[in-house]
Amino acid sequence: MTNLTDAQSSDTSTTVDLKSLPKVSLHDHLDGGLRPATIIELAEEAGYELPATDPEELRRWFLDSADSGSLVRYLETFDHTVAVMQTRSALIRVAREFVEDLADDGVVYGEVRWAPEQHLTAGLTLDEAVEAVQDGLEEGMDLVDAAGGYIEVGQIITAMRHADRGSEIAQLAVRHRDNGVVGFDIAGAEDGFLPSRFTEAFTYLAENNFPVTVHAGEAAGLDSIQDALVHGRALRLGHGVRIAEDIHLDVQQEDGHDVGTVTLGDLAQWVRDREIPLELCPSSNLQTGAISSFGTTMGEHPIDLLHQLGFNVTVNTDNRLMSGVTLSGEFELLMDTFGYTLDTILELTLNAVHAAFLPIEAREQLADYIVEYYEEVFDGYVDEDSAEDTEDHSHHSHG
Repeated sequence: MTNLTDAQSSDTSTTVDLKSLPKVSLHDHLDGGLRPATIIELAEEAGYELPATDPEELRRWFLDSADSGSLVRYLETFDHTVAVMQTRSALIRVAREFVEDLADDGVVYGEVRWAPEQHLTAGLTLDEAVEAVQDGLEEGMDLVDAAGGYIEVGQIITAMRHADRGSEIAQLAVRHRDNGVVGFDIAGAEDGFLPSRFTEAFTYLAENNFPVTVHAGEAAGLDSIQDALVHGRALRLGHGVRIAEDIHLDVQQEDGHDVGTVTLGDLAQWVRDREIPLELCPSSNLQTGAISSFGTTMGEHPIDLLHQLGFNVTVNTDNRLMSGVTLSGEFELLMDTFGYTLDTILELTLNAVHAAFLPIEAREQLADYIVEYYEEVFDGYVDEDSAEDTEDHSHHSHG
């Protein structure tokens, strides 16, 4: 349980169990969220050798490798998780546990992204792989429901940027739109693999009115974001954190005080004014060096700058195993680092609600549920006018 005391918006301090808060997770990779014990058991079944066979040792290996500063070691971590996710039974188990772990963290709506093309070495077809993951997700949702909880999870089907299967994977996603698939993504190496490589796939998705989010502005800079919007027709930006490189700060001395002015470049202005959701992943962004041009500490992460300037910021985990994070933990980190209050956490959560690849009626119901939860549980702690303003703002932004 994560407990902290937050008294910045109230005369009396309020103890908040962040895990209990209803949350929305939009950027969370299936192959980045396995339980270490599950990896070990699946590896034994597959005869696959791991760097460690004790769950705690393996968990530490993933954390150390992902935080080593070596991209080679970081990518190696996924070799091990993907290797044990090649059979129908393995995919079902991983997906089921994925849902249970999200629900345990208070997530009520999640989108899980993964690349079916990476899970075919044991003979599964693309369609069989998608069906296996969907079966696992539904098992997980049923288990959460039986335990008295609630969660809904949809699939985002991902095509790998370095491969040439974009159109095939886009067609796969559309084919399963009535079987749990809610969106399409491209992932993998950003440098040298612009979304324009997949123009045909993105055109097909647009012709079929199918939602798209694109990894951009993480390993590559502003060009990747521009290309994601133009050729990818992206409705959301996966990470997108480097949009801050198009924000220019000028600090001058006036009467002995520092006075700062902010100027947005054309691309940053467009992303902000169109309220294109940014799927920010604070710990991961720091770990992978995505924010290296801004600094090396969480206090230097541009997420607070983006939030203050009115960008449509959402908070996500990216890879819970590799980064050793939960969504509750990321919110706690932001509260500790930037002094965020419950009002801010609610605002960021509602941003995610209205960026979700759900029908507008479902988004409105989800937003109502979350606002009512805050108002009921915290009994006036969250300012009702602020909550209504946030909800209306998000509704008008993405409705």
